[in-house]
Amino acid sequence: MSHNSSDLRVRRTQKLLREALIALIEERGFDAITVGEIAERAMVSRAAFYRHFQDKYDLVEKIFEEMVEVVMREMDPLRSSVIDRLGSHPSADPWGEIFEQAPEARTTPQGWVRMFDHFAHYERLYRVLLGKKGSSWFVAKMRTLIAETLSTRLQELAEATNNQQVTKKDIFVNGFLPNLISAQLIEAIIWWLEQERPYPSRQIATYCYHLMRSTLREVGTWEE
Repeated sequence: MSHNSSDLRVRRTQKLLREALIALIEERGFDAITVGEIAERAMVSRAAFYRHFQDKYDLVEKIFEEMVEVVMREMDPLRSSVIDRLGSHPSADPWGEIFEQAPEARTTPQGWVRMFDHFAHYERLYRVLLGKKGSSWFVAKMRTLIAETLSTRLQELAEATNNQQVTKKDIFVNGFLPNLISAQLIEAIIWWLEQERPYPSRQIATYCYHLMRSTLREVGTWEE
């Protein structure tokens, strides 16, 4: 079998498993379904399932984690551009420069738009996982992954631009700020999906991105 044929077979199997997962969650809720039921609905063997995923939790995590990785890769050019622009001189208001004065940071990154495109593409999955028949485990996992990713990237940006104004504050170190932004984003996603996406991906991405920028800018002025 050629490499391309093998890749196609893998992608087809993963697609069938994801579709089976979504259908079963809609019918019975996430907590009630088993790996055997997912494999049976997808018409693949349990062995085929375990070649790709450890369990049903891993299947869900991989869908979300793959999206986060893509978004972060697409954000890297923006991060590099801001670092190059602002990293060579001190500033009395470094976070203000990053989030207000740097032209690159004022425009909604394509990665954020891609993120909402992902939620739209997998709308059925996220509506059930984040809804009443979903799982508190997934909401907690989603919030933690977003908060940890945001914390890591902001710390890297602060170090690269000699700017520790926010990242050394207790509200950042103890996780309050990253988790606050993560919770805001998740609530926006839930609302957007429950309202049947009244705004296109780019518009809701812009709203959420500017909300994050405003929050970080404001926090930079807080006294502790």
